Amino acid sequence: MRKTLTTLLCATALVATAADRRAPGFSLVDSKGIEHDLADYRGKPVLLALIQTTCPHCAAFAENLQQAQEKFGDKVTILAVVTPPDTPAKVTDFIVGHKIAYPILFDSGQMSYSYILSQTLNFPQLFMIDAGGTIRAEHVYSPLTREIFEGNELGPAISRMLSGSAPKK
Repeated sequence: MRKTLTTLLCATALVATAADRRAPGFSLVDSKGIEHDLADYRGKPVLLALIQTTCPHCAAFAENLQQAQEKFGDKVTILAVVTPPDTPAKVTDFIVGHKIAYPILFDSGQMSYSYILSQTLNFPQLFMIDAGGTIRAEHVYSPLTREIFEGNELGPAISRMLSGSAPKK
């Protein structure tokens, strides 16, 4: 029990220290061939989602992100990013199948790894970037964060970011 508690506290500390850092810049092309540069969104909060089209948690998360876009409108920008083995054809099918209106960008992996700061890329992940370009919260899918990705906690998390409140840990 003590070892589990220690591990949990260490993991929480790692997540807490990773937030409140400058969001690495990037310029990536989306599924429509449009280039998206993070600097173009300065002055507006950005939800940056790392997903994979074959991930069942990502499918539910993609739909949650679409609902968030409909709810918050132009108050936030939503950008999703995929890496190989996802292809343009798979992404197009994913967009149609989940009725996604936000852009899905293609990354070879370099941009994603600059965000996750580890050697393992797990899906899905969410980076909540404030209007000044600082990562205010980051979430990796786990039993502890499931409600952000598949439940009802994404909206409240966005509301906290928009109000400038500290993210819920």
